[in-house]
Amino acid sequence: MDEILQILESDARTTAEEIAKLTGQSVVSVKKTIKSYEKSGIIAKYKTVINRSLLDNGDPFVLALIEVGIMPQKDVGFDHIAERIYQFPEVRTCYLMSGTYDLLVIIEGETIQTVADFVASKLSPMPHVRSTTTHFLLKKYKEDGHIFKKKDRSRRLNIGY
Repeated sequence: MDEILQILESDARTTAEEIAKLTGQSVVSVKKTIKSYEKSGIIAKYKTVINRSLLDNGDPFVLALIEVGIMPQKDVGFDHIAERIYQFPEVRTCYLMSGTYDLLVIIEGETIQTVADFVASKLSPMPHVRSTTTHFLLKKYKEDGHIFKKKDRSRRLNIGY
């Protein structure tokens, strides 16, 4: 992969000036390359990784990974059903997989019940969906190369008599 892409994938906030220093290219050349990657779709999006466990706002949030077995359709294979699935607003990610299931669908919901309702009322009844297995994310240790650390909380030692 291109050195500029590697740098941006590691930290999308790296400036063109910093990339130019790291790669030995001119700032103009780096900016032109980045603009070309954005225009062609190679750079699809810039993303912020959020450690939700540190937010104290009480917003409910459930992330579920759903293994989906599907029956591919004649002449369109898996693509048509995958497209129908990833159009749902709850779906954050959809991958075609090898192995015991066909699609891995990652969805976000407010509660476990909203995720269950999505699977029961929208996903499972779809034509060509053969099976679903839902896994709920309990804790993130690492995401997109970033290791999440616990919030430092000063703890007093318990004193027993």
